[in-house]
Amino acid sequence: MGLTAYMLSFWCALSVVAGFAAPALFNMTEIRDASTLKEDIQRDWHTVSGKLKTRQKVMTISVGELWPGQDYRVPVRLIVPAEAKAKGFWLTGGHQLKGFEGDAALNRLATELLEGGVGVVHTIVQEPGTWGQKTLGNEMGTRFLKTLNPRYSIQYWGWPASLMRAVTAAYAEEEYFEVGNVVVSGGSKNGASPSVALIHDDRITAQHATVSPLWESPLRLCDSKAWNRLRDYNKEAGVKRPHHFLGGTYGPVYNEDALRMGRSWEDLQQLAGEMADAVFISKNFQALKKRGAAMLFEPGTHDFVCFDVAWGGEHYPGIPVFYQPNSGHGKKSKHPGAIQGVQNHDALLLYHFFPGETDSLLSVPEMEIHRENDEVVVTVKFAENDPAEGGRLYWMFDRPPEGSDAYLKLLIPDDNWMEMKWDEEKTGWSGRIPVRDGSTSIDLFSCHWKHVEAPLRTLQTAISSPYKRVVLD
Repeated sequence: MGLTAYMLSFWCALSVVAGFAAPALFNMTEIRDASTLKEDIQRDWHTVSGKLKTRQKVMTISVGELWPGQDYRVPVRLIVPAEAKAKGFWLTGGHQLKGFEGDAALNRLATELLEGGVGVVHTIVQEPGTWGQKTLGNEMGTRFLKTLNPRYSIQYWGWPASLMRAVTAAYAEEEYFEVGNVVVSGGSKNGASPSVALIHDDRITAQHATVSPLWESPLRLCDSKAWNRLRDYNKEAGVKRPHHFLGGTYGPVYNEDALRMGRSWEDLQQLAGEMADAVFISKNFQALKKRGAAMLFEPGTHDFVCFDVAWGGEHYPGIPVFYQPNSGHGKKSKHPGAIQGVQNHDALLLYHFFPGETDSLLSVPEMEIHRENDEVVVTVKFAENDPAEGGRLYWMFDRPPEGSDAYLKLLIPDDNWMEMKWDEEKTGWSGRIPVRDGSTSIDLFSCHWKHVEAPLRTLQTAISSPYKRVVLD
């Protein structure tokens, strides 16, 4: 592609993608064009024996040009049943290059899907330097900081485009795949990147994600007042080097690096504003629901990537989330009140691919909160035909500001939880929290569980109420 054509295709600035409000970060005609995959076949279709016999293929494909003359390529593995086409597939990017050298072993979920006629597709959504692309990754980073062109960003363009091109590669194999549901899943970068792909590519029909960003809170949009408040708080707290993800628009904070490269704060605000519609589930949630996309997110209560759960709970209470208390990147200790054995990921996939054979998961409940003397009274209600089996309530007082180091470090105390009781009169799950003397705010949420019957097993699932921050008078 020549320079002029390249720039025109990229900066078709405000065209609408697949009926969404998102700007054209991707040229979806190019993403779906199988003739430009430039396949380099590592191992062509072959039968793989084992407990479940499959057919597999490994290749590398072209994702697209980062800049004129510089192709971005990723490996892709395709897995289908031994004797039939796959209808749809489960797509993941959390793999390492070495894993593509031999045949893929199958975990329990992959086996269940393949036995049911669903395919499996692997690619790589990892830092370029971890799989032999360090020089290219460094050049991408430098170009992005100098220009703020999202095409050079691995977070904004490279990783989501890799997933969407893997969809194109799978469906190009018409003898092995037929169109069906496509589910993307993973955590961190492998939660964030699939979210962007889901927004832009209507071939993708569902997502489960953990510890990944969901909404356009003020810090993410480079709001000057929000950043000044955070800097003042960190300075007073003696924090000299905050975690490099806290405050990032959609991944690590690049603000100071871009400023050193000559960009202005106004440039950063403009980019964040332009990217918001293109990358955040929150900005596209209603359109995704209308499209029929299934979604469930587990962002963590103490995560440095999703560092703004109170803001999200206030502004987007309808997004389906499950919060394990004190969860997030690197959080290894378990809260004593955590619900054990939750299998939301597998349950969502099995229900999405086999809805007639698997029970549905819980929907998002509504939470009512009011003050009675020295107690905060909480009632959580589900739809009449969507009963939960139980509920637990969690809380903490005077939580530090979102985006601060203290936000990550101050955990929900071990004693700050209770079993909720069913209130027949209110037709909901209720709990009463004694207010701590001198506290100015309380953060709270509830979790509820339901056992789901699937064809070969029973799975424990859970959903949370919206996360709430309440100012105490």
